[in-house]
Parts: sequence; C-alpha cells; structure tokens
Amino acid sequence: MDKGNSVKLFEDRRVRAEWDAEKEEWYFSVVDVIGVLTDNDYQTGRKYWNKLKQRLSEEGSELVTNCHQLKMIAPDGKKRMTDVADTEQLLRLIQSIPSPKAEPFKMWLAQIGRERIDETADPELAIDRALETYLKKGYSRNWINQRLKSIEVRKELTDEWEKHGVTDKRDFAILTDEITRAWAGRTTRQYKELKGLKKESLRDNMTNVELVLNMLAEVTTADITRQDGPETMTEHKGVARRGGSVAKAARLQYEKQTGKSAVSALNAKNIKKLGGAGPEGADDE
Repeated sequence: MDKGNSVKLFEDRRVRAEWDAEKEEWYFSVVDVIGVLTDNDYQTGRKYWNKLKQRLSEEGSELVTNCHQLKMIAPDGKKRMTDVADTEQLLRLIQSIPSPKAEPFKMWLAQIGRERIDETADPELAIDRALETYLKKGYSRNWINQRLKSIEVRKELTDEWEKHGVTDKRDFAILTDEITRAWAGRTTRQYKELKGLKKESLRDNMTNVELVLNMLAEVTTADITRQDGPETMTEHKGVARRGGSVAKAARLQYEKQTGKSAVSALNAKNIKKLGGAGPEGADDE
C-alpha cells in the first residue's frame, strides 16, 4: 500500500492525513478532527474520542467497528498507531459531536440529503445541479455538454452490466480498467497519475478529445454487451476490451491526422485548455 503523508489545515489547526493510493482514499486522524471541532488540545481530544467511542459502541454504531488505525507522527515526534477515518466515516462522526463548529457540516449534510431525495423524484434536477456546478468551476459550455453526455453514456453502460449480472462496484471498476487500458494504454489509476490526480474524478479532468474517445469506448461496450449477452466476468472483460479497441482505432487515427497525442496530462487546473478543442501539451506515448 503506497501512502503519502500530509497535514491538512482546518482553521489554522493541524489535522494529520494519509493518502492510500491503493484505495484512492484520504484517511484523517480522528483525534485531530475532534480537537478542531471541540476546541480541545490533543490529550483532551483523545479523552473525548475514547468516551465517544464507548457511547457509539453501546448504541451499536458500526462506525467504531469499521474505524481502523494507521501509524502517524504524534505530538512527541514518534510514530504511533492512530485511529483514522475516511471521508464518509468522518462525516458520520461529525454528526455525533455536539459542537457549534460541527453545525455547518450537519446543515450541509441535511441539504445534500434533501437534494438527493428531490433528484429521485425529478432526475432532471440532478442534471441542472451538475450544469451549475461545472459552470461555477469555470468549465466552458462546450466541455460541459460533452461531460453531461458522458454521464448518460456511462449510465447506459452500467445499466447493461447490471442486466447481465454485474452488480458489484468493484467489478465495475475492474471492467472500467479493461476499457481504459484498451483505448488509452493505461489503467484508470495510471491515467490519473499521468494527470496528477488522487481522489478527483478522471472524467472531470479529461479534454474534449479524451471525453469523446472514452464515450465511444463505453457506448461500444454497452452495445456489444446488449448484443452478445456476456454472463461471466471473463466474458465481460473480453467485451470491455473489444469496446475499448474501437476507441483505440479512432484514437490512433486522430493522432495520425493531427500529430497530437489524444491522451493528455492536462487536468482541471488547466481549465481553459480543458475547455478547448485539443489536448495541447499532451503526453506522447
């Protein structure tokens, strides 16, 4: 497991964190977060967490059971085992802390919950919110149109997978890797590394050309799945590679005609370039 150490600042308070490249997840020191939210020092935060753990265990909460430990540098400079939580666990933990500093998080979670319920009743709301979010982030309307279409294509593909026996998200990730490797020559993780990404969405950091090629790979995979009806993961992997190979052929033609690499190292930090027509500054294989 490849991990990177980091210290996050929250209102000028230090929160220890580690990135797990294998799981593509940040893990945060629970004691540090509690210390920030309750305005306590490290030792008092530890005592608070011990009492909170006991209370949550008595209530039958799975949060304590699922919480695990990593070695982190303690205030005395030595590495010690520390209780850590991923983002989802951290948000659940915050809901259990009666603190004024926790209230904004609780209000935000309540708002997100209400929005998800509204979107279930009217799916168009999800599209409207996505459009608004991308506009606020500075993406061009041309790029946003491509991105929203890619969401539709992805949903059609996952629907076909589910109809043909693939329901586990881990299997979705495996098949996505097969598609990406087939057309881009990289796994999803390798592609994200090329763009300097960690938790960020790969598709949100693709150029227009990359989005189009990825959509071609996924829509082809969906059509072949619908036509051939694969039943096993081995068969699904074969279909995924076939779908990706169609996009690879298009990619090679694009590169031959333009002299540019279709697989780009650009990410959302290059926001104007992302909204453009071509992947300038792309990485050549």
